[in-house]
Amino acid sequence: MMKDRLLVLSRYSRMGASSRLRTMQYEPWLEEAGFEVEYSALFDDKYLKCLYSGQGSKIDFFKYYFKRIVQLRRSAQFKLIWIEYEALPWLPWFVERALLPSAVSIVSDYDDAIFHRYDQHRSQFVKKFLGQKINNIMRYSKLVTVGNGYLANHARNACSESVMLIPTVVNLSQYSQNLEFCKKPAVKIGWIGTPNTWLTFGKEKYNLLQETLISNNAIFAAVGAQLHAERFGILEMIPWSEGTEVNDILSMDIGIMPLDNSAWSKGKCGYKLIQYMACGLPVVASPIGVNKAIVEHGVSGFLAENDEEWLHYINILLSDKDLRHRMGSAGRKKVEKEYSLQVWGPKVASMLRQITDEAKIS
Repeated sequence: MMKDRLLVLSRYSRMGASSRLRTMQYEPWLEEAGFEVEYSALFDDKYLKCLYSGQGSKIDFFKYYFKRIVQLRRSAQFKLIWIEYEALPWLPWFVERALLPSAVSIVSDYDDAIFHRYDQHRSQFVKKFLGQKINNIMRYSKLVTVGNGYLANHARNACSESVMLIPTVVNLSQYSQNLEFCKKPAVKIGWIGTPNTWLTFGKEKYNLLQETLISNNAIFAAVGAQLHAERFGILEMIPWSEGTEVNDILSMDIGIMPLDNSAWSKGKCGYKLIQYMACGLPVVASPIGVNKAIVEHGVSGFLAENDEEWLHYINILLSDKDLRHRMGSAGRKKVEKEYSLQVWGPKVASMLRQITDEAKIS
């Protein structure tokens, strides 16, 4: 039986978490549903390494955009196109619309409030020419998939034909529970992210907790905060890699996810919380956006509103290893039920299969 060809226009290579988790990890389920999947990333590993190391001036954007335009010009041969965010960032919608084949159904996916890069930009020029771009893509899409309610509401307000909330999930076969919580010489608080989000959210919280950590003989691990390993007293800087991230999280005892109360933060999908919980860790998080749905306060962790609450809840967890274990177990059960690839893989594949089948009938 001939398989239907599905083109996935991802933003990044597997090094980019959004691309790896929102589209690439579904490949086995998509193939089982009768798709022949082709992934085409706009940006590669080299781009991300330059971006995270502050060497953006060395990025050859023309090369990346030229490759994507060539891909779009031959995309009419596919039955379905799945786009992460947008095909050509910072170019107007009419350019993408001209290159996308009118006879092929489009699905677009969002796990960040990417529209705020345009509609809240400080430049009036950007607002005028790009402010409605993401809304236009959402409206043009046969289906918009989003990672949380904030993004879903935006898609509905943009008059999208159909909107489906799909959380960012973990593959449970790659995650085991942290059962060595009582055997470690020092309690470790951990954070995982990128160099950019470390500077925006993680570093400030580490500075707040530093004295508490020292007084409790605890250490802090920042996974992905920089591209090379380094140790500064109680602070471990651990480079991220796909092959080691689960073990890096398993080495932690408490996972944290601080955010500010910005519109951009409300678009976050809480993936690091899901990772911590999948590894059996209790969590402390800011009560922003989807964090409030993921964390059951007092059950799988704590939601900390301000600095005083952050210090209070961290102190409680540092001093009570049995509570850490109970909360970690509760979080793991929630991930198994609501945030696993094993649950969502078949659903996503079936959803895309339905769109393709309906297009054949019409």
